[in-house]
Amino acid sequence: MSIHEVFMPALSSTMTEGKIVSWVKSPGDKVEKGETVVVVESDKADMDVETFYEGFLAHIIVEAGETAPVGSAIAFIAETEAEIEQAKSLANSGGAAATPTASPEPVAATASAATPALASQNGSNHKEGRLVASPRARKLAKELKVDLTTLQGSGPYGRIVAEDVEALSNKGKQPTPAPVAPPAPVPTSAPVAPPAPQTPAPAPVVAAVPGQTVPLTTFQNAVVRNMVATISVPVFRVGYTITTDGLDKLYKQIKSKGVTMTALLAKAVAVTLQKHPLLNASYSDQGIVYHSDINISVAVAMDDGGLITPVLQNADAVDIYSLSRTWKSLVERARAKQLQPQEYNSGTFTLSNLGMFGVDKFDAILPPGQGSILAIGASRPQVVATPDGLFGVRQQMQVNITSDHRIIYGAHAAAFLQDLAKLIETNPQSLTM
Repeated sequence: MSIHEVFMPALSSTMTEGKIVSWVKSPGDKVEKGETVVVVESDKADMDVETFYEGFLAHIIVEAGETAPVGSAIAFIAETEAEIEQAKSLANSGGAAATPTASPEPVAATASAATPALASQNGSNHKEGRLVASPRARKLAKELKVDLTTLQGSGPYGRIVAEDVEALSNKGKQPTPAPVAPPAPVPTSAPVAPPAPQTPAPAPVVAAVPGQTVPLTTFQNAVVRNMVATISVPVFRVGYTITTDGLDKLYKQIKSKGVTMTALLAKAVAVTLQKHPLLNASYSDQGIVYHSDINISVAVAMDDGGLITPVLQNADAVDIYSLSRTWKSLVERARAKQLQPQEYNSGTFTLSNLGMFGVDKFDAILPPGQGSILAIGASRPQVVATPDGLFGVRQQMQVNITSDHRIIYGAHAAAFLQDLAKLIETNPQSLTM
C-alpha cells in the first residue's frame, strides 16, 4: 500500500500551528507532483502548499477553517484510485500511513511545503525534473501563451511568479500565434488573468459587539507571541529632534516619480547604519551578531487585525526609486496576505512611523531578534532659535530609538541619531544618488 500523509508545514521559524484557508483539491481529485493542493495561513501570510507526491487526494483530515499543529497530518494521498478507500479507513481508525516519511522539516518559504520530505531549494525553478511555478503564473502563462521553460523565476528560490510571465509577455519575446478565424461572437469577459482560486480575499474585520469576546486572528496571535518574547530583553530609549525642511523639499520634488516618504526615511536610516553596524546587529547567546546586510523592516497595520513588518532588503544599496517601487509592492502584497516569509522576517532594523497619523511622539517595542527600532513622529512647524540669534519657523519631527541594552549603550544610540539628523538636515539630496 502506498499512502502518504500530507503534513502541516512550518512556513516560518515562529510558526507553531497553521490554519487551513482552503483546499484547492477535493477528495478523489488527481494530484500531480508539485501541484498546489491546499492554502495555509501562517503567522503573517497565506501560502500555497504543494505536494511532492503524485496520486489522488484520498482523505482530508483538517477541513478549511480549522487549525493544526506544525508537523501533524492534514490529509492522505493515495498513489492509486484503488487505495482511496484504504486511506479513508486508515484515517477513520486514526492510524499512520503505511509508508511514513521522516519528521517534517521547517520551511523558510511558501514554496512547496506540503510534505515533510522537502526538495532542496537551490535557486533554480526546476526541482527534481519539474517546473516550479505559482498556480497564478501557470494560469497566466496558458492564457498569454508563454513557455514557462524559457523563464528564470524571480520568486523565492527561483520560483516563477505571475510577474515573470507578464514581464516576458509585455516584452513581446514570445512568437505571435498564427492568425485564426475569429469564433462566433459570444459574451466574454476582458482577457485578463483571473485570480487564483486558492488566494482568498483578506478576512473582514469582525465588528466589536458590547459584551462579546472576539477571538484573536492568526496575525494578532503572532504579534502577541512576539511582544511577550521581548519582555525579558533589557532596553533603553533615546529621543532626538530632527529638522526636516530639506527632506520635505526633496520629497515634494520627487514625489511625482513615485517616491514615498517611507522609502526616504528607510534609505536615510540604512545609509546611517553603514557607519553604525552595532545598531544593525543583534544579541545571541554566543555574542553580538553583526549582519552582513542592512534590511529595514517597516511596521504596517493589517486591515483585518495584527501587524506585519515588510522588509526593504539592502536598503542602503538600492536606489530610492527602486526602493519606493519595492515598498509599494510589499504593502500591496502584505495587505493581500501574499508576502513570502523572507519578505517580512529578514529585517535587521525596524521603523515604526505613526507620524502619518499625526502622532507627535511615542515609544516602540523592540522586535525579537533585532537590536533597535526607531519610532518616528509627525513633522510639524516649530518656532526655533536660529544660529544668528533670531527666531524662525522650522519643520521638525521627534524620533525615539529603542535598543537592546545587552549590546548597545546610550552613547551608541545617541551617535547614530546625531548622524541620522545630520544626513536629513544637511544632505538629504544624497539619498537620491
